[in-house]
Amino acid sequence: MHKDRQQDLKKAETGAILSIVSYIIVTVLKLIVGNFANSKALIADGLNNFTDIIASIVVFIGLRIARKPADKDHTYGHWKAENVVSLITSFIMLLIGLEVLYSSIQAILKNEMQSPDSSAAIVGIISAVIMYGVYLYNKKLSEKVRSSALLAAAKDNRSDAWTSIGTAIAIFAASFNLGWLDSLTAVVVACLILKTAIDIFRESAFSLSDGFEEDLLAEYSKAVKQVAGVDALVSIRGRYYGANIFLDVVIKVDKNLTVEKSHTIADEIETILYEEFHVFDTDIHIEPFKTD
Repeated sequence: MHKDRQQDLKKAETGAILSIVSYIIVTVLKLIVGNFANSKALIADGLNNFTDIIASIVVFIGLRIARKPADKDHTYGHWKAENVVSLITSFIMLLIGLEVLYSSIQAILKNEMQSPDSSAAIVGIISAVIMYGVYLYNKKLSEKVRSSALLAAAKDNRSDAWTSIGTAIAIFAASFNLGWLDSLTAVVVACLILKTAIDIFRESAFSLSDGFEEDLLAEYSKAVKQVAGVDALVSIRGRYYGANIFLDVVIKVDKNLTVEKSHTIADEIETILYEEFHVFDTDIHIEPFKTD
């Protein structure tokens, strides 16, 4: 089970590499053309993609570290490396988002309005096509290997595609002597960077603090109770290690059952939770159920 999961993460690294290469291409295009065409919106979008390069590199590193086997210092494995690097990424994105927001507002206040060249809009459209293609690839791969980190990266790819389209539209409109619209779009892009940073921070902090969704626990509880031989479900607790789910389950069974039969029930619970809900590891404690 654990070996299969390591192979899945290895495949997910392909998607992270594709994102890195794609973001480097669109970032260089946007920053060069943005400066040449006097488009603050395209420059802001390029800086947004620069943070995506960092985020994709972090995802790749996290996936690589997460595949390391358990050792004496990490008896549960290194799965939480994904959460740690995501937290770091959120701080980097927050700093860049604040810088873009500050420079854009300063340009508006100082009335530094310039009508960008229409070539900047073309770059925005090309970037949107590239990133949407990367989104489709990563989304399909993430579903195949069940990687929440890669799925999050895919959603980021999609949002960047839509952001590039919005930037292209704003630049095209601003080319008709509406320079303020270009600067205003830069402010909007900065806000999107900040929102993404906050969302990543909240998700990472939630996982690292052992937060877990109650609705998922309810689904797992229902499945456990339906297993033949389970007289009662005493408790169930969940936590994340990277994208992997670990559960602690306490059940009651007939006190007259043999150890072998009780073990069979535990195995069935583990199999169901893994096959139906992709629970990575389930620790089951069995208590005797007294009928008298």
